[in-house]
Amino acid sequence: MISTLIQDTAQTVDPLVEGESVEKTLSIIELVTTGGTAGIIIIALLFVLLIMAVYIYFERLFAIKEASKVDSNFMNQIRDYVSNGKIESAQNLCTTVDSPVSRLISKGISRIGKPLDDINTAIENAGRLEIYSLEKNVSILATISGAAPMIGFLGTVIGMILSIFEIANSGGSIDIKTLADGLYTAMTTTVGGLIVGIVAYIAYNHLVVKTDKVVYQMEANSLEFLDLLNEPS
Repeated sequence: MISTLIQDTAQTVDPLVEGESVEKTLSIIELVTTGGTAGIIIIALLFVLLIMAVYIYFERLFAIKEASKVDSNFMNQIRDYVSNGKIESAQNLCTTVDSPVSRLISKGISRIGKPLDDINTAIENAGRLEIYSLEKNVSILATISGAAPMIGFLGTVIGMILSIFEIANSGGSIDIKTLADGLYTAMTTTVGGLIVGIVAYIAYNHLVVKTDKVVYQMEANSLEFLDLLNEPS
């Protein structure tokens, strides 16, 4: 009788165990590959754009930080040399200091003796070259920030087309798995495009702010140098 009771209990428990729902998780790799060939291609393209954006950001960030390093005593030394007529010493100092500010001042020192307007023009022309050097490849970040969401939306359209195509050709029996593949393509590419676009947009604006600070530093030191030349001897 006891064995019969145990068997009845086991039969009662087994359906409950079999009826338990198992939670299914979806990894990022599965999420990407589930979107089909079109989704994989677009995600791969977005990944390449993300790598480019990260590389350009850090490369420019380190370059701009290096360009912003100027010895606080640099302009005081230039002032002393120029005031005492030691033009060659001032030029040598600019040569030893590798920064946009020192190159602008060097350009101005090389024009000493000419009208002040000519010196100012020479410094401004050199400044444009320095700014161009600082902004190298930064425009690519702006392009990526705009292009990545558009590529993601392209994947969305492709995914919806695939889903609609499957519905139209289902003959009354819709294959949920095939339909889901198109929806996965639509959603994953949209999310990927937005993520890459946001990262590139933030990186671009951060570099613009950093560059503006260096440009302001260049302008301030250039004006100080021109004021030095304009002082009565």
